[in-house]
Amino acid sequence: MKLAVERIVVVVVIVVVLVVVVVVVVVVVVVVVVVVVAAVAATAAAVVVVVVVVVVVVVVVVVVVVIVAIAVVVVVLVVVVVVVVVVVVVVVVVVATASYGYNIILKLKILIRLTKFFFNLKIIASPLYIV
Repeated sequence: MKLAVERIVVVVVIVVVLVVVVVVVVVVVVVVVVVVVAAVAATAAAVVVVVVVVVVVVVVVVVVVVIVAIAVVVVVLVVVVVVVVVVVVVVVVVVATASYGYNIILKLKILIRLTKFFFNLKIIASPLYIV
């Protein structure tokens, strides 16, 4: 359970860093656009430069939005798997408690196997190997 919480924290930190990077990139691009437009506004090529700058800004924003969307999907997947593991733990504990101690050890072994299965899912493990 501690490992899952650590993974969630790491993914949230990654998402926050990506959002900060997005904001910085957008601010820099807007400043560059303003400076370029102001510098070439008096020339006949101003329209071409403005179109090129706008296309570059749109491409950068689309790429950044895709990166942030992927990070959000990873966070959602991690949260869903953690919720499933918690539900399995609660169900197994309730069933084990209700059976008046009969086969509690067997139920705990099943719980451990289920928990290991969920934590070894490739959905969680592969995106977080970089961390």
